[in-house]
Amino acid sequence: MASGEVQFSHRPQLNQPVLVAAWPGIGRVALRAAGYLKEQLGATEFARIDSMPFFDLGGVLVEEDIIQPPSFPQNVFSAWQHPDGGQDIILFTAEAQPSNSSYRFAHMVLDVASEMGAQSVFTMAAALLDELPETPRVWAAVSHPGRRHDIEKYGVALKGDFYIAGMNGLLLAVAQERSLEASCLLGETPRFASEVENPTAALAVLEVLAPLLGLPVDLTDLRKEATQAQVELKRLLAESRKEFIDRFTVPLWENKDEEERA
Repeated sequence: MASGEVQFSHRPQLNQPVLVAAWPGIGRVALRAAGYLKEQLGATEFARIDSMPFFDLGGVLVEEDIIQPPSFPQNVFSAWQHPDGGQDIILFTAEAQPSNSSYRFAHMVLDVASEMGAQSVFTMAAALLDELPETPRVWAAVSHPGRRHDIEKYGVALKGDFYIAGMNGLLLAVAQERSLEASCLLGETPRFASEVENPTAALAVLEVLAPLLGLPVDLTDLRKEATQAQVELKRLLAESRKEFIDRFTVPLWENKDEEERA
């Protein structure tokens, strides 16, 4: 790890911590879940990764006609120490996916986690569906066969073969390469709404992750947000179906005209 690429404000003493890492992705499932977890636990920042080597800026922000200085995404490590002496948590949250050197970036995240004593890693992601699930399930991917039985107890779906895009996937492969235990939880997300934040899928993921890691997290606020979001998604789906029907249904009088001409 090159000097200066990680800036520590302090180095917390952690008890067998688990790394939970999140980058933006489809439905912002990972980042929404991690952000809620960080807020609920009151995790404290202890380090940051310098973004400059990993991001190519494609433009500039202008505010009230004034050109602003370059602004790089933030990559933050936070820690939560279990009040009862149980397993601690390292949360890594990034505002954007790196645009270059992503493999080295993944190693850097794991370097920090390993230095803090972490031996297992969790990421989160979206599992795309062609329909809107009434109650999203959670898919799981694990780094070795024996782990499937352990995680299956939490009601996850084991789907066999699939692909996890971006850093929420790549970090798992790099962790396995380093002989760290790695797992991913994926919340089912409708394809038609993949560009909007999906708190319903984030909730489904946290309903598995929190008990799995023994985290005292109150999910009440996220459940309310998820309920409202589900209502909105159903409305959007109904509107899109109506638009499709209106566009491709031939009015009855047009059919009649065709029959008379025949």
